Amino acid sequence: MDTLLLARLQFATTTSIHFLFVVVTLGLVTLLVGMQTAWVLTGNPKWERLTRYWGQLYVINYVLGIATGIVMEFQFGLNWSGLSRYVGNVFGAPLAIETLVAFFLESTFLGMWIFGWHRLRKGVHLALLWGVALTAYASAFWIMVANSWLQNPVGYEVRDGIAHLTDFGALLTNPSLGMAFGHVVSAALLVGGILMAAVSAWHLIRRTPDFLLFRTSLRIGLVTAALAITLVQGFGFAQFGAVGSVQPTKFGQGPEAQALVAEWTARFGPGDYAPPVLANVGLGFMILIGLALGCVWLLLPLLFRDWIIRLRFPLWLTLLALPLPFVAVILGWIAREVGRQPWVAYGLLPTEQAVSPVGAPVMLTSLIGFSLLLGTLAVTNWVLLARHAARGAADPALGRPPAPSSEPTRPEPALF
Repeated sequence: MDTLLLARLQFATTTSIHFLFVVVTLGLVTLLVGMQTAWVLTGNPKWERLTRYWGQLYVINYVLGIATGIVMEFQFGLNWSGLSRYVGNVFGAPLAIETLVAFFLESTFLGMWIFGWHRLRKGVHLALLWGVALTAYASAFWIMVANSWLQNPVGYEVRDGIAHLTDFGALLTNPSLGMAFGHVVSAALLVGGILMAAVSAWHLIRRTPDFLLFRTSLRIGLVTAALAITLVQGFGFAQFGAVGSVQPTKFGQGPEAQALVAEWTARFGPGDYAPPVLANVGLGFMILIGLALGCVWLLLPLLFRDWIIRLRFPLWLTLLALPLPFVAVILGWIAREVGRQPWVAYGLLPTEQAVSPVGAPVMLTSLIGFSLLLGTLAVTNWVLLARHAARGAADPALGRPPAPSSEPTRPEPALF
């Protein structure tokens, strides 16, 4: 098999799996902030129980998501040495910032939040969760800065065959960044809202004792999903104008695209500079799913009457909708990445020049190994999420008060 094809398959597999963890993390942490803030402001124990229950699911997804991110990072050095060598001075800057934010600040805040229950004041504990959320959004932002530069290289100059960063501000004002970041964030909120609504619907279908609790989380999830799908559609369709201006070859072969292909042919030689059909196919299915998820607005009557909630049919619809946003975000990511082909950095570095000079057997072994590892982490994550979600919100382990010690209390030694 072709080494380039194997490397691309590996990157597509691992990034797609990791992206599923990212959208769940980003969506759930936003909802957690709202619930814990409501608990601190009102003192209602209902919000504490909801925070503990959904926080436990969030922590499971976060821990395994970090593991998939570490595994995925190895690919840049192992499979794409040409990318690191040619554009590492530019592409590496936002990635380095993201690493500092995600692996230091965000993880530190989260660890203090997990172990700070009943040890810290409520306000301090809430501030830690706000820190987790803000750093999660900052992490997503810097990843999108790096990706947007690959979509539309700006603020650089090539010296001695290597790209060097000359204008950091250009990275932040990249036309390929703004709408794409809004689209990703709103998609994450859609995933979090649908996940919360679907799990709550499953408990309501089973008539679990915590009816009032899961009725509340069902309503939160549905409202979040309804608002998010509107943002997803708005940011998604708004991207067509920006993408058409910076990537003329992505959606057609108009005069601008033909002129660009002629320029590339003169610089890099003749070749097929049209993106694979897979990009537009994935985009089409993503749009269909996005339009279908717009029907979540029709489920909002579940917010107002308990007798509607007791009807199983709308609850089953909510539960069956759970896979749709996950499929949509993967299709959208594939459309964005495959639509850039045959370039790693659009118009600057061809994909075939970015792949590491290794043989096909080595790349195949890497593909199988990384795919099995990431697949195992993904399956483990979903099994743990399903198991803990099914246990209900009676007494989640997260935030459980420490058991009183049975040992006799020893007197403190006198200091003087």
